[in-house]
Amino acid sequence: MKKNDMSYEQAVARLGEIVESLEKGNMPLSQSLTFFEEGTALIKYCTQLLDNAEQKVVMLKKGTDGDPVELPFEEET
Repeated sequence: MKKNDMSYEQAVARLGEIVESLEKGNMPLSQSLTFFEEGTALIKYCTQLLDNAEQKVVMLKKGTDGDPVELPFEEET
């Protein structure tokens, strides 16, 4: 399955598989590097998905007229 066809959950599951395989330490260096590259690309993809989701999150607050007003999501610091 291509990375762009994966859901966030599928990408995280694949990352888990990669980490588990790399932790065993019993594969050739070339395959380890291939897995590392795939994992790095999946991390970037997951980060992008999370960033996009964060941008869609809004908080609703009552305006002065009592109607809900959409406010941008604010990060807690």
